[in-house]
Amino acid sequence: MGESEKILVGNVSLGIRRKGTGERLLFLHGAGGFPGWLPFFTALSEQFEVIAPDHPGFAASDDPAWIRNVSDLALFYLDLLEGSGWDGVHLMGHSLGGWIAAEIAIRNVSRIKSLTLIAPAGIRVKGLPAGDNFLWAADELVRNLYFDQNIAELLLSQPLNEEQMDLALRNRYAGAKYGWQPRWFDPNLEKWLHRAKVPAHIIWGDSDKLFPAAYGAAWRDRLPNARLTVMESCGHAPHVEKPAEVSSGVLEFLKAVPA
Repeated sequence: MGESEKILVGNVSLGIRRKGTGERLLFLHGAGGFPGWLPFFTALSEQFEVIAPDHPGFAASDDPAWIRNVSDLALFYLDLLEGSGWDGVHLMGHSLGGWIAAEIAIRNVSRIKSLTLIAPAGIRVKGLPAGDNFLWAADELVRNLYFDQNIAELLLSQPLNEEQMDLALRNRYAGAKYGWQPRWFDPNLEKWLHRAKVPAHIIWGDSDKLFPAAYGAAWRDRLPNARLTVMESCGHAPHVEKPAEVSSGVLEFLKAVPA
């Protein structure tokens, strides 16, 4: 498990987890909140210092009224990088977190060494409609996130206690705050992706029911230095469903990033 702590970014208290040594890898979670210290993170922390915050509004972090959208989150995390003096950071995000990471990268990559996006939100592709998690019932949402229904059934079979229910509700409100309108994308992001001039790795599951796997090619083609990996028999969370394969691919990519 990563070491949990609180740090201040300006006057905002941010809950983070940290584990490992070496170059920093900042992981930005999806709309469901941080998924727990998965085997995926353990594998990465053996070679990098993995830092995983709760976004403002999620879990242990403050929810300041002035952080209203993903653009605000991007600038907030740039304040974190600058205020902490972190340079050469490997930036990684899943879903909502991938969108935030992309918004950071189009604004300023001076402290970013690489970009890894796992099934990111943030753009729309004409003719490829996305799913709508806000319309899915709670059990339907879990089943739709995974290709491997054994994972979904395992998660659904574990009842939440009162504290976990409160946390899930807080995370759901925060997810809606950032993704409700327009649904999970910024109409201005796509035209600025050429500014994210760092090595990028796009990872997608071929059976993603939230954002179609064909979105991966759109991201690859719009980023100036990107590669795409599509995982077979995999849904919206490849790092959860295929932790060994995804961590291996991520580490291979990161090792090849120029110093």
